[in-house]
Amino acid sequence: MNRLAGKVAIVTGAASGIGRAIAIRFAEEGAKVVVADIIDKPKEGGLPTEQEIISAGGQAMSLHCDISKWDDVDAMISRTVQEWGALDIMVNNAAHWTTTRLTDTSPDQWRSVQAVNSDGYFYCCKRAVQQMLTQPVLGDARGRIVNITSQHGMIGAPNDVAYGVGKAASVYLTRQIATDYGREHIICNAVAPGRIVTGKPGVSTDEAGLAIARQRTPYPRLGRSNDVANAALFLASDEASFISGVNLMVDGGWSAS
Repeated sequence: MNRLAGKVAIVTGAASGIGRAIAIRFAEEGAKVVVADIIDKPKEGGLPTEQEIISAGGQAMSLHCDISKWDDVDAMISRTVQEWGALDIMVNNAAHWTTTRLTDTSPDQWRSVQAVNSDGYFYCCKRAVQQMLTQPVLGDARGRIVNITSQHGMIGAPNDVAYGVGKAASVYLTRQIATDYGREHIICNAVAPGRIVTGKPGVSTDEAGLAIARQRTPYPRLGRSNDVANAALFLASDEASFISGVNLMVDGGWSAS
């Protein structure tokens, strides 16, 4: 049985990595998926996410969206509803990462990270909730939001001030939406990945960083994109109807040790 049959989902940052895995997994479970990103080609290679879904028999639509811009977010959700009639699931995954200590972080660098990781999540959540409030309650919900946060929003990470603060903001935003809109049947949760090996160039392929992550992770392997996708799928489904305001750690036990 497809757990998201008939549902309409938007996944931001869905061209590559974790977002790509979530979009494909949701489509496998029957959702119509909007693949939202500022790029088309997966950084790790392969077919564009929209084509990957359609070639497997799923339904997908690719939309360009810079989540740091309210007008882009507004247009993305308006187009989704125009095409498919509703917005059942909003997955906020797009993120911007730089690595510096506080005293080495320039105001421009700080602003560029917060524009996506803090402001962008605010824009996407606000516009999604506005739409969901207009929809009827189906089952237990008018709509569900899943924010992809990070282990770095929950623990101190060396030289990671801008990214960590932005992700911590998205954790708090998750709790606040669950508190303010729960009685109106809007469910909001988050997934906080640890070290996930996506295949994208950068931290996912840096051997020195991977060695440290393996040492810190109690589980005998590092994370995979589908580990996060499966957690997001659970929180987006009817199986998680009485779960709201949770930031689910998907980090192999790193934060527990």
